[in-house]
Amino acid sequence: MKAIILVLKATDKIFIAGHRGMVGSAIVRFLQSKGFSNLLMRTSAELDLTNQHAVDRFFENEKPDYVFLAAAKVGGIQANNVYRADFLYLNLMIECNVIHSSFKHGVKKLLFLGSSCIYPKMAPQPLKEEYLLSSGLEQTNEPYAIAKIAGIKLCESYRRQYGCNFISAMPTNLYGPNDNYDLNNSHVLPALLRKFHTAKNLGSTEVEVWGTGKPLREFLHVDDLAEACYFLMENYNDELFVNVGSGTDISIADLAYLVKEVTGFKGEIIFNTSKPDGTPRKLMDVSRINGMGWSHRISLHEGITRVYREINDKAYF
Repeated sequence: MKAIILVLKATDKIFIAGHRGMVGSAIVRFLQSKGFSNLLMRTSAELDLTNQHAVDRFFENEKPDYVFLAAAKVGGIQANNVYRADFLYLNLMIECNVIHSSFKHGVKKLLFLGSSCIYPKMAPQPLKEEYLLSSGLEQTNEPYAIAKIAGIKLCESYRRQYGCNFISAMPTNLYGPNDNYDLNNSHVLPALLRKFHTAKNLGSTEVEVWGTGKPLREFLHVDDLAEACYFLMENYNDELFVNVGSGTDISIADLAYLVKEVTGFKGEIIFNTSKPDGTPRKLMDVSRINGMGWSHRISLHEGITRVYREINDKAYF
């Protein structure tokens, strides 16, 4: 069933679940820049999205027209592997409650945000939407991946059974304002930014980077993702989820040298080859969304420069 295209109006009531996170806050910034003023935002203290009764009552009282579901329990590879039950349970609860309440209370359209980790560990590159569930997942983040796959299937199933206009988008590796720079839980790009920034300030002569530097990774500035989410909310109404990324990748070594340049670190980069490399390559096939008329705008160099300027301005660490 193909839903009718709905064009968002400035007065529409829009709920951004997870508005304080990196993705949610970027969506808020984008919507506000477009003149949307009727935005519903609740902190976790104000609304526990894992509480079914609380979520249902919120939807009943507020009756949002549109929902961007960006709320999630997130973390790096170590956190995903250690807190497996938390990542599976909390993400399942958030998705089930928000998606079901959206159906129950007549939300016009919902966009669910997943992750590129939904794809099989050994899937061909670049990753096409059709590769979902074609083989086994990466074990370290399997619980998080399963939760995100469940969110995709919830949207798909409510669409098939009830005709709900619920769509899903799968972003690649993200970076930008409100990122996590905790070295124990962050992803590779924010971790490198923190390492090089700290080394420069301490006058260190070298920075250690784990692995050989050969693995290839794709990155997308979160402001580009926010624009893509709005684009999909206005223009996409099909069942199959949509990859969102830059469509290009970079080796970890080249990324490290790029971060070195942007931060102004003058020392050496040491690759600790005793540490694991991880998956050799992880690149999204973005031909589907590109074919619809959207493509990313912010180059990796420009994006990292913006982020580093913000780090200095706000004295993050």
